[in-house]
Amino acid sequence: MLVSGTDGVGTKLKIAFAAELHGTIGIDLVAMCVNDIVTRGAEPLFFLDYYATGKLDTEVATAVVAGIAEGCRQAGCALIGGETAEMPDMYGAGEYDLAGFAVGAVERDAMLPSGTIVPGDILLGLASSGLHSNGFSLVRRLVEDQGLSYGDPAPFDREKSLGEALLEPTRIYVKSCLATVASVAGAGGGLKALAHITGGGLLENPPRVLPDDTAAVIDTGSWPVPPVFAWLASAGGMEAGEMARTFNCGIGMVAVVAPEDTASITRALEAQGETVYSIGVVTNRADGAAAVVLNGADEAWLT
Repeated sequence: MLVSGTDGVGTKLKIAFAAELHGTIGIDLVAMCVNDIVTRGAEPLFFLDYYATGKLDTEVATAVVAGIAEGCRQAGCALIGGETAEMPDMYGAGEYDLAGFAVGAVERDAMLPSGTIVPGDILLGLASSGLHSNGFSLVRRLVEDQGLSYGDPAPFDREKSLGEALLEPTRIYVKSCLATVASVAGAGGGLKALAHITGGGLLENPPRVLPDDTAAVIDTGSWPVPPVFAWLASAGGMEAGEMARTFNCGIGMVAVVAPEDTASITRALEAQGETVYSIGVVTNRADGAAAVVLNGADEAWLT
């Protein structure tokens, strides 16, 4: 089966413009596409990019495309081409936009979700590298409200500028997840589903891979929340539910696994370099009940 995905980087680009840091934004572009298609169990085969700008700055474009090539290397797919467009009436000086498109393949009987998810299955959270590529319109507003410059030291990481910290590239989970699927027996083995935590955060993405009559109960105290999220919650006066709907809050991918396979799959993911937390469980869901329940989602979670 062929699986395809297309996406962009959103307004994270605005921070790259302001900070004049363009070397990693291409990794984000690849990640947003390939992390989506791996949730079907598909191996990315090739990638295409679209780069649009008012007037081509070859130094900036070279940095961006180098990031795209690095993202493809991390994902194990080929960068086979793309399109560069100059449209001076569309973009201001120094601005550009990006879009990406990936195609992958998976054997029909190995597609995820497996269709065998039942109450009692375990939710494993794979640590994110930071904000990834969602919620940046709000992030930029909060930076402005706080009177900060992207060249200032990051309030949550004094060893980096704010621009560098916020532009930390999206983690690519392809190789680790595919290697883990391949290491367990049967069609997907005990790894039953993968949910990429992008727009909609922890509240809207896990239900996409769960049966309609089940819910994800997530223990918010089961993993350390990176400091950037605590800073955003404080700067924006945001409640835990709003944070969980907007950001990944430290979890970039969620795996649904059979209880008896939790230990072996955790070891397999960790062997591939992932940081893995057991963050919750699948339960029965009554009609009209929430598809995701955050246990312990109080103010202390994000401090």
